Amino acid sequence: MKKLLLTVLLFTVFGSLFAQYPQRRDFEGIIEGRVLDANQKIPIEYTNVILFSSRDSSQVTGGISDKSGTFILRVPRPGNFYVELKFMGYYTKTLDRIVIRPDNPNLNLGDILLQPAILMMQGVQVEEDKTAIEYKIDKKVINVSQQLTTVSGTAVDVLENVPSVTVDIEGNVQLRGSGSFTVLLNDRPTVLDPSDVLQQIPASTIDNIEIITNPSAKYDPDGVSGIINVITKKGKMDGLHGLVNVNAGYNGRNGGDFLFNYRQESYNIYFGADFNRFSGTGTDESESKTTANDTISYIYSEGESDRSFTRYGLRTGIDLYLSKKDVLSVGVRYGGRAMEFQSDEDFETWMEPGESGDLYTSYSESKRGGDFYWLNMDYQHDFARKGHKLNAQVNFSRRYGDEESLDELKDLNGLITSGHKSTEDGPSRRWRMKFEYVLPLRENDRFEAGYQNRLRVSEDITTADFYNNDTGVYETFPEFNHTTSYERNIHSLYTLYAAELGSFGIQGGIRGEYTDRLIELEGENEQFVIDRWDLFPTLHMSYKLPDKNQFMISYTRRIDRPRGWYLEPFITWSDAYNVRTGNPALKPEYIDSYELGYQKSFGRNMVSVEGYYRVTHNKVERVRSVYATNVMLHTTENVGQDYNLGAELMMNIEPVKWYNLNLMGNFYDYKVEGILYDEPFSRSSFNWGIRMNNTFKLAKYTRIQINGMYNSPSVSSQGTREGFVATNLAFRQEFAERKWSATLQIRDLFKTAKHESTSEGPDFYYYRLGTRGWPMVSVTLTYNFNNQKQDKRQMQEMNGEFEGEGESDFE
Repeated sequence: MKKLLLTVLLFTVFGSLFAQYPQRRDFEGIIEGRVLDANQKIPIEYTNVILFSSRDSSQVTGGISDKSGTFILRVPRPGNFYVELKFMGYYTKTLDRIVIRPDNPNLNLGDILLQPAILMMQGVQVEEDKTAIEYKIDKKVINVSQQLTTVSGTAVDVLENVPSVTVDIEGNVQLRGSGSFTVLLNDRPTVLDPSDVLQQIPASTIDNIEIITNPSAKYDPDGVSGIINVITKKGKMDGLHGLVNVNAGYNGRNGGDFLFNYRQESYNIYFGADFNRFSGTGTDESESKTTANDTISYIYSEGESDRSFTRYGLRTGIDLYLSKKDVLSVGVRYGGRAMEFQSDEDFETWMEPGESGDLYTSYSESKRGGDFYWLNMDYQHDFARKGHKLNAQVNFSRRYGDEESLDELKDLNGLITSGHKSTEDGPSRRWRMKFEYVLPLRENDRFEAGYQNRLRVSEDITTADFYNNDTGVYETFPEFNHTTSYERNIHSLYTLYAAELGSFGIQGGIRGEYTDRLIELEGENEQFVIDRWDLFPTLHMSYKLPDKNQFMISYTRRIDRPRGWYLEPFITWSDAYNVRTGNPALKPEYIDSYELGYQKSFGRNMVSVEGYYRVTHNKVERVRSVYATNVMLHTTENVGQDYNLGAELMMNIEPVKWYNLNLMGNFYDYKVEGILYDEPFSRSSFNWGIRMNNTFKLAKYTRIQINGMYNSPSVSSQGTREGFVATNLAFRQEFAERKWSATLQIRDLFKTAKHESTSEGPDFYYYRLGTRGWPMVSVTLTYNFNNQKQDKRQMQEMNGEFEGEGESDFE
C-alpha cells in the first residue's frame, strides 16, 4: 500500500511540474551519461541525476545511475537545462548550458567525474585528502587541515606557507609585499586590527583561509593588497559532533580549544571556546647614529627579550531555518588578549668629537590587551528562481584597549638616570548595516546591488610620566596627556553585472563611497575633517579552454585609509631614545591593481601562474628623523608612489600516492619614489620568495610534513629589510579510526629566522637585528567525535534499496 501511495504521489508531483510547459506529444529527447569516481575512475551506482529548467530552476525530470554508472533521462520538451548529480560522500556537481533542440534531441554527456568528500557515518567512511591550496577564479583557498606544522599555532602560522603572503619573525603579515590589507572573519569585518585578529584565531578552529587579491565591487575597497578571509569550522551534518584540541610545549606554551555543534532539520547550534598562551625568548642588537650641530652621537645596544601572548575567546550562535527559503543566523563572540614584552639590554653611548662614552643598562616592559565582544545577525531569503536572493546583515562590536609601558636607563651602579611611563586607553565602538540583492538574468547572467553603512566611534586617552632625578619619583607632565575623539561614517552603494558567453565570462562593477570623518583633540580646540566621495570600479574576465585550462584577468581600484594612531597630532614617548607623533594631514592611499592568471589542472596535479601590476598613489610609510641628540622621531608621511610588477607560480604535484609536493614562488620588481623631507628619492629592488611543502604519507594514518621558505631582501623609502630562511617540521599519527590524533611540531627547526633591517637619512643611521632564542616545539592532541543521525533515504541509497526518480532530500 505504501509503495502504491508513493507511486501515485510521484506521478502527481511530476505531472504538475510538466504541466507548467507546453508539451509536444511527438517529442522525446534523451540525455545520457556515465558517473565515475574522480580518483579511482570506477562507476558510482545510485547517483541521483536531476534535470532542471534554466528558465526558472523548476525540476523537469530525474533518475539514478545503474551498476555501470550509466543514467538515461527522457526529456519531454526542447529547451535550456542544467543537471545536478548527487551521491553521499561526494561533492554535488552541476552541469550548465545543456541545450535540447527539436532537430537534435539526443545528448550524450560522456563520463562525469565526482570528487569524493570527507564524510564519516556509522559503518560508512569515505576519506579523501584535500589539496593544500585550491585556486578559484577570484581567490585562493587554503585548506588548513592539510597544514600539519600549524595545528597548535594561529592564523599567522598558517599564512607562513601560502602564496601571496609573507610573515616575518615577529609575526607581521604582508600580502603581496604590503602590510595594508583587510581581514574578514566568516565574510564579516572584525573589531580587531588585522594583525591582532590573525594572532587571535587558533589554527585548529579554522576550516580554510581565502586570499582575495583583487576583490569585486561587493567587498569593502579598504586595503592596498586585498582581503584575507578566515572561515572557521561549523558543523554541517545532523546530530551532535565536535572537536577538542589540547597542546603543550616548552617555555610555558600551552592551550586548547573546542567546538561543539548540534544540527537538526530546522536549526543549527554551535558553541566554542579557546585559550592559548605562548612565549618566546630572543636576542636583540641595534646601532644608531645621529648628527646635530657637527656632532655625531652613537648608541650601541645588545640584550635579550621575552615576549608572551595570551588569548582567549568564546563564540556561540544559532542558524534558524525558518523555511526552505529563509535562514536567520545570530552569532556572539567574546574574547580578550594580553601581550607582554620585557627586555634587558646593555647600552654604550659616545660622541665624535668627544671623550670616552658612557655605559648603561636598560630595562623595558610593556603590556597591551583588553576585552572585546562582537554581535552579528544575518537574514537571507531565497526566491523561487535559483540564485535569486536577498541578504541583510547587522553587526555591532566594542573593544577595550589598555596599554602601558615602562622604560628605565640605569648606570653601572644601578641608579636610574632616565625613566619614562606611559599609558593609553582606547575604547572603540563599530556599527555596520548591509543589504545585498542578487537577481539572475537569462541563463548565466546575474545582477547584484547593495548598500552598506559603517560607523566607528573611538576615544584615545594618553598619559606620560617622567622620572625626576632630584625627587626619585615619577611625575606627570600635562603637556603629554591628551584625549582624542575619532568618528568616521562611511556610506557605500555598489552594483555589478556578471555574464557568461560560452567559454567567456565577465564581471564588471562599481562602488561609490561617501566618507565623513572628524578627529578632535578635547580641550585644545583642534579639529581635522574629511568630507569626500570616492568611486571604485572593478572588472574581472575569464576564458575557459579545453582540457581544464583557464585564463583570468582583472582590474580593481582600492583605498587604504590611515589608522587612527597614524593621525594623532601630538608627541608620545616610546622610550628614552624614541618618540612618535601622528600626522593629521595624511592622505589615504589609492591603489590601481591589475592581474592576469593562467591555470592548468591534470588529475590531482595543478599549475598556476599569476602576473600582477600594482600602483599605489600617496604611498604611506613610517619614517624616521632626528628629534634631539640621540633621540629619533617616528611618524608617518605620504612619500610618493610605489610600483609592484611581478608573477606568482604555484605547482601541486603528487608523483606517487605517498608523496605530495606543493611549490610556491613570488617574484616581483619593486620601486618606490617621491619626495621626503623636501628631498627627491627613488629606491628599487628585485624581491622574491619561495616556499616548499613536502608531505609524506608513511602509512594510512601517519604523515610527516616538512616546510621550507625563503624571503629575499626588500627596500623602503629610507631603508632595507634583509632576507631570511626558515624550516618547519611536523609528525602526525592518528588513532582509533581517526577519532584521536597526536601532532609533534618543531617550528624554525634550524633557528635561522631573523628580523634584520637598516634605515638611513641625511642625519641618521639605524640598524637592528632580532633573532629567536630557540625553535618552537609543541605537541597537540586532538579528539574528534560525532553522533550524526542517518537519513533513512540516504541509507537506502547506500544499500541500493531506493528505486524511482526524483530529487534527493540530502545535501
